[in-house]
Amino acid sequence: MNEPAGRDSLTGVWNGLYSYSSGLSVSFVATVIDSGRALSGATHEPNVLGTSPGSTLTALLSGGRLESAITFVKTYDEAAPSHYYPVSYEGVLNADATEIEGRWRIGDGTSGKFMMIRSTGKAVAIEKKKRAKV
Repeated sequence: MNEPAGRDSLTGVWNGLYSYSSGLSVSFVATVIDSGRALSGATHEPNVLGTSPGSTLTALLSGGRLESAITFVKTYDEAAPSHYYPVSYEGVLNADATEIEGRWRIGDGTSGKFMMIRSTGKAVAIEKKKRAKV
């Protein structure tokens, strides 16, 4: 029997893609730590807009969840001065807790869509099997 998405831990590595209204898409990898309703973690992504194209940008994540509603803010580190606005993300977690899809926006009014996907790897499968036996 499937459990509600709100009970699945989001801790893990997620592969993501965010896009601008212009059509430009940027891939990223997020490491997420789920502490109940609190989410934290970090991302890294290629620098496609800054003064050093080809370099890697890193950022910290901080946010939360309520059932399938996911919110977090991505704050780039000081090595990314061209990315000085924090980025707010709002998304929805799918039923098997493997995808988050939603919208992002920054303070200057720029916004777009994003998606994050993770594999249901061995650790998640083992945890679900344990819960099914209880």
